[in-house]
Amino acid sequence: MDFPTLRRQMVYNQLIARGIKDDDVLSAMSLVPREKFVSEDLVNMSYADSPLPIDCAQTISQPFIVAYMLERLKLKPTDKVLEVGTGSGYNAAVLSEIVDEVYTVELIKALAEDAEKKLKELDYHNAHVEHADGFEGLASEAPFDAIILTAAPKEIPENLFEQLAEGGRMIAPVGEEHQDLIIYRKQNGKITKHDVMAVRFVPMVDEDFLIKNKIIERPELS
Repeated sequence: MDFPTLRRQMVYNQLIARGIKDDDVLSAMSLVPREKFVSEDLVNMSYADSPLPIDCAQTISQPFIVAYMLERLKLKPTDKVLEVGTGSGYNAAVLSEIVDEVYTVELIKALAEDAEKKLKELDYHNAHVEHADGFEGLASEAPFDAIILTAAPKEIPENLFEQLAEGGRMIAPVGEEHQDLIIYRKQNGKITKHDVMAVRFVPMVDEDFLIKNKIIERPELS
């Protein structure tokens, strides 16, 4: 398949046509080979206008949603970004094309290891994958100029607000049956929020949920 052509078509037909204007986001989306981050049996759908399933009952988000969330964060090259929910590693790769440092945490060890391998193979050395609980964030590297959640918690963990830098932005899907995409900002130590639109993401879960639902077989975090 002619993936470069499909990627260009995705950028024009799915992103620009729907109002994505940020040059850095559009450039990043045109450079990252999405086909490297999808399941082998779905590689022919790499640039489909939809989310796709990946291992461990997770998904890789619809290209438009990836671009939309990153555009709303108003990222700068010097930003230090935390991603909660590495998944396949695609979103971290796109972020790596835009900002200097990306830290991404993933609770499912198999996904974290696979994403780290792919990112290294593709020379995204400024993307640092941590096998960790997203509800805890990554205090050792805080504060972050921007935080993005790729799974929906019932409510934002307080840890993440604490790890957001002054002037920082966070974007996240929040809720259970009904989810809203929300942008948070920290100004003068206070958090403000703005609802953007209704969305549907996989739930943000803890280790007990993964074990109970047989997504993992035993505790993985050391």
